[in-house]
Amino acid sequence: MLKKAAALFLVCASMALWVGCVKTSSRYVYAALPTSNQIVAYREDPNSGVLTTLNLSPYPAGSAVESVVVHPSGKFLYAANSGAADNDISLFTLSGGIPTEVTPRTPTGSAPTLLVMDSAGSSLYVASIGTNSVSVFSINASTGALTATGSAIPIGTTPLNMKLSPSGILYVSGSTGNGATAQGVVEVWNVATSQLIQVAQTGGVTPQGLAMDPGGKFLYTANFGSNTISEFSIGSDGSLTALSSSPLGETYFGPLGLLVDNSGKYLYVANKTTGNIAAYSIGSDGSLTLLTNSPFATGSSPSFIASDPSGKYIFVGTQATSSQIQSFSLDSGSGTLTSVATYTVGTALSSIAVSP
Repeated sequence: MLKKAAALFLVCASMALWVGCVKTSSRYVYAALPTSNQIVAYREDPNSGVLTTLNLSPYPAGSAVESVVVHPSGKFLYAANSGAADNDISLFTLSGGIPTEVTPRTPTGSAPTLLVMDSAGSSLYVASIGTNSVSVFSINASTGALTATGSAIPIGTTPLNMKLSPSGILYVSGSTGNGATAQGVVEVWNVATSQLIQVAQTGGVTPQGLAMDPGGKFLYTANFGSNTISEFSIGSDGSLTALSSSPLGETYFGPLGLLVDNSGKYLYVANKTTGNIAAYSIGSDGSLTLLTNSPFATGSSPSFIASDPSGKYIFVGTQATSSQIQSFSLDSGSGTLTSVATYTVGTALSSIAVSP
């Protein structure tokens, strides 16, 4: 009898350990489809990275919906509608991952294309290319409603990308000049005071990709027009200092999307022209070294990269005629990406967001 009891205890303990290691809660992946005015949504299996299309997806969105972001609570989804008929921000409540739009929408600057939210989910930052400005909104934690906090901040350049540091400094990449005089820049803003701290030269052209390590120590730009990656260290005041190796020449062509993994050990670069993902290790000083197992093949024209909160899976979006989202597993020990599956979304996508 004692042997049977002991055996039963071991079986139950093993089952409890196994169940404890398996995640049962779902995450959700959203992508903006501007040409069809829709948002496509998937359930992510947190144990495999496999995506399943949600019921009735894709969902109707605003005109030329360009960017999407999920609130840290997982209760709200925000979308920037850049079409001239709208020029506003949509709020969706989320239930079982399914978005339901709340009206009326929130007006903002002309042609809003970029959205960034702070980690607490208290503020939303909106960059508009029609007015070359950044608007700041406070977020009601109960309803998700947006309230403008002051006037839009004019930035004097067309915003190409935007990142917010853990300390609340906003970085906006853009370009100045045309043709031979074109230069990539990153503007550094203290959004609490609407004060410009610095305009840093990237040393490359068309810095469309922008990424920061989780600790807010290093910033990188993907300079699409010059096939380079710029590397910056971030000072205590948010200011940028280019590393001696910056800008780093890319082995591949058309760097567009950037992602630093959750551990801060690797930088991934979506090379739109070459059609692959290059991977770099990040040194203690922020310098980049190309991994020997890189690059990793993707569909045609990879342009956007997003990670799920676990850091075990990343999602790559392409901008080909028949666009796709490709799921990869990420080996944190080697930085290797392994393709899980590919999902066709039809029209070109412009943004990917993953729920917490």
